[in-house]
Amino acid sequence: MSKTLRLSVVDQSPVRAGGTGADALRETIQLAVLAESLGYHRYWVSEHHNSPEFAATSPAIMTGQIAAKTSTLRVGSGGVLLSNYSALHVAESFRVLESLYPGRIDLGLGRSPGGDRRVVAALASSEREGRHYAEKLDDLVGFLTGNLSLASPFAGIAAGPIGDQIPDIWLLGSGTASAEIAAQRGLALSLVHFLSDTNHGGPGIIAQYRRSFRPSPFLAEPRVNVAVSVLCAESKTIAEYLAWSLWFMRVRSARGQSGPIENPDYARANISANEMKYVNQSRQSDIVGDPSYVRGCLEHIAALYNVDDLSIITICHDFAARARSYELVAQACGIRADS
Repeated sequence: MSKTLRLSVVDQSPVRAGGTGADALRETIQLAVLAESLGYHRYWVSEHHNSPEFAATSPAIMTGQIAAKTSTLRVGSGGVLLSNYSALHVAESFRVLESLYPGRIDLGLGRSPGGDRRVVAALASSEREGRHYAEKLDDLVGFLTGNLSLASPFAGIAAGPIGDQIPDIWLLGSGTASAEIAAQRGLALSLVHFLSDTNHGGPGIIAQYRRSFRPSPFLAEPRVNVAVSVLCAESKTIAEYLAWSLWFMRVRSARGQSGPIENPDYARANISANEMKYVNQSRQSDIVGDPSYVRGCLEHIAALYNVDDLSIITICHDFAARARSYELVAQACGIRADS
């Protein structure tokens, strides 16, 4: 490999069968500490609601908890679902974090509401505020920078605590809409490669983002990260065995069901022959194998997107196996805590 990849972590705080949401949150913090020691660059926590699979409902709180337990790792959201909140609330939450942990905070933003209509209503979403995502994004950036447009209904309101530094802003997405918004506003883009609708069209989305990018006070040139689903073990056989938990989670979602991450034996036994067709299709978006295979796949994706910045999301039932996967990837790709 001619150039060392910069690797980061995206963590959805999966709740394993037999465990609790509290266990999942504690495991997230434990895994973040490990990731820092291994040389991972960022650690992003996600936001989900009404999802028994994931305990990650408050990325701002978890960002602060992780930052307090680490010292060099960049920490942030992957991402805050902006449509659920007021722009001022998000700006102030992340200004607090940046004030406490200067130079280490990332504010990743997602367009999805993170749930169905009832969840959206319960979260008092943007539908009640009457403002669209792009408008709220402009408000948020204005609050963070202190340069809110005079055309905004919130002009003159300051987001505290006041300070010169602001978190790095990223837009997360799996399609052209988020990429175009990021390009127009001169913001960094993290593309979710592991979603099936992105897998084949992703390089084109990134190419369009780069062509359309407009320099901004935040970035002089395009900045891209690609998020990849990875499960690494000492052998392909072990890795694929562990991955059944992930694949069953997707099958259950396709059924309109939900629940904690099941163990591989239960998962494999409860997927029908017809559902195996879906598994075989969806697993094409995953990198599952031994360290050498995983490294080769990551290098291929980096070349495909012309990036050296990848984020890894790993979901399996056993926490020790999940942590070991990140260890093996770090070793295979040659990242170190001082890199």
